[in-house]
Amino acid sequence: MDDLLRESQALRQMASLIRRHAPSSGTHRTSVPGLSLMHAVQASEPLESVYKPSICVVAQGAKTASLADETFRYDPSAYLVTSVELPIIGRIVEASPEVPYLSLKLSFDADVILDIVREMNRSPRNPSKISRGIAVNRTSAALLDAIVRLLQLLGEPEDVAVLAPLTIREILYRVLQSEQGALIHQFAIHGSQANAIAQAIQSINRQFDRPLAVEELAKSVRLSASAFHKHFKRVTAMSPLQYQKTVRLQEARRLMLTESLPASDAAFQVGYESPSQFSREYARMYGRPPMLDVQTLRASFTSSDGVG
Repeated sequence: MDDLLRESQALRQMASLIRRHAPSSGTHRTSVPGLSLMHAVQASEPLESVYKPSICVVAQGAKTASLADETFRYDPSAYLVTSVELPIIGRIVEASPEVPYLSLKLSFDADVILDIVREMNRSPRNPSKISRGIAVNRTSAALLDAIVRLLQLLGEPEDVAVLAPLTIREILYRVLQSEQGALIHQFAIHGSQANAIAQAIQSINRQFDRPLAVEELAKSVRLSASAFHKHFKRVTAMSPLQYQKTVRLQEARRLMLTESLPASDAAFQVGYESPSQFSREYARMYGRPPMLDVQTLRASFTSSDGVG
């Protein structure tokens, strides 16, 4: 069968299965660890979250993911890969009641990547330098076929524990075979500079509310301060301090929006000592003071946003 025909059939099957297991708008967790489904009937407001290492595959519609000043579009022809934890602004850009946005997000663990690479006849080609921790890859028929089989397991819950890990390994194997397979591989190699940056990113995310000592963090991952800054910016498109600030402001916005915290309480909770500094930096990032921004978001917010 022609690959284009296989892809088309697999995308139709994906859309049908996502509709079945995510029948209403919103994000739906599944019985498969790390797998969530998304259904939206209209375009969304730009909303942020920290994307963990994952792939996002679209059956219908389209979405964009923005990191710093870079924007990546993904749709049925191309999927998104994030290899480290990144503060992303996601926006559904193509969705309607007639043709809803339907997608899945599958998180993965670096150890599984290393295990698969060890079993491959050939390792993905190592990049000449550390790459950005996010990319868009062309969708393939083999990848979509494996994803369809993973979604079919949602209807056979007794098979999930045994078969889902095997199918996920196949999906990640297909990603590693792609033209950008080295993007994921480089961050999983223990002792590599890319893996050192991934460890530093994890550390910042676990302690984003604490003061950031960049030189100490560089030393903890065995990089000089200059190398650490250079590689960190190459991976994340921002400096370590900018990264921390972005994560802090995203979390503060979430606290105000979903938990109705006052701006000053949200500021202290994410690590700011000065509410006025928080307000200045928040307005610089989002274009409006904190409470006005949250009021505006609440007025326009719909359930169409999600993770995948």
